[in-house]
Amino acid sequence: MPASTPSHDSALYIGLMSGTSLDGVDGTLVEFDANDRHTSLASAYVAFPDALRAELMALQGPGENEIDREARAANQIAAHYAHCVAALLRRAGLTPEAVRAIGAHGQTIRHRPDAGYTRQTNNPALLAELSGIAVVADFRSRDIAAGGQGAPLAPALHQALFGQAGTTRVLVNIGGIANISVLDRDGKVSGFDTGPGNVLLDAWINARKDQPYDADGAWGASGKVLPELLKAMLSEPYFALPAPKSTGRDLFHPHWLATMLAQNDPASAPADVQATLTALTASSIVDAILAHAPQADAVYICGGGAYNGFLMREITHLLRAGGCQADLLSTQDLGVPPNQVEAIAFAWLARRCMLGLAGNLPQVTGAAGPRVLGAIYPA
Repeated sequence: MPASTPSHDSALYIGLMSGTSLDGVDGTLVEFDANDRHTSLASAYVAFPDALRAELMALQGPGENEIDREARAANQIAAHYAHCVAALLRRAGLTPEAVRAIGAHGQTIRHRPDAGYTRQTNNPALLAELSGIAVVADFRSRDIAAGGQGAPLAPALHQALFGQAGTTRVLVNIGGIANISVLDRDGKVSGFDTGPGNVLLDAWINARKDQPYDADGAWGASGKVLPELLKAMLSEPYFALPAPKSTGRDLFHPHWLATMLAQNDPASAPADVQATLTALTASSIVDAILAHAPQADAVYICGGGAYNGFLMREITHLLRAGGCQADLLSTQDLGVPPNQVEAIAFAWLARRCMLGLAGNLPQVTGAAGPRVLGAIYPA
């Protein structure tokens, strides 16, 4: 149906996601019908300027005057979110009044469920003012307040969008951090963060070649995997923790990598390190799949990592070596572009909040029970 004439029993929502890679915001305008089926009407991407990226990276750790700096960064994020919303409305030929709410995740700068908090920098009140649309934000805090990890939240959306009775599907989101959702053939859902996705890959190529990411994994593919370094990195205790679990830049950051290099391969060639980091991402993902869904019928990849050909080949190789014959596919094969899945997830979560419906899966996050996620900032 035309984007300008949504049906009377549907509702339009916008999802905005700026992930661990800190590159910018992905936005999607989505129409949901009464049965939770969705149609993507428009998508947009707004890059963060280098200065904002640098400030968000600096805010990952403690620093001088960080309360003021974070507040100013939050205002900038809200402005970029508003630009993304305007682009979506323009492309769909709609006015703000047509959209019921925006789901705005914010930019994670700390994720410490072990300490009882998570922090997604954002100014949803400002975004509501700039866009003229109600905003739902702060999705993770209620789950953590209920004793959960606050992440991953995507498995509930993955089940709603991609679950199929009689088929076991694994959804792997490879953003800065990677996570899996196991959609079992009997309807059960599980999931957790597997470890680093692109976060270390991006940090290493940025430091060594001043590039934001390794396009198609070409630089990594030019190197060779360093077995001892890979073994040392995989000995990180996080990988052996049972689910529910979640992680982020609080653990997997450049200093963590520098420590691993200093202890194992201090003189290694930069391209070999990139190859080994690719193997780390692939190995931790495949280890999780083999442990939780060895008989999966298919594995679907979304997130920026889906566009890294070298990484995809490594995952396929390791799956086959582990005896898993599942096809490795993209969520594009299910009708959803890989770079839109997370934005759709936060549109879906915004809808759940506006309807007073739970958005978490306690068996995934470890929360005490289902909870309505998010705080609403009216237009």
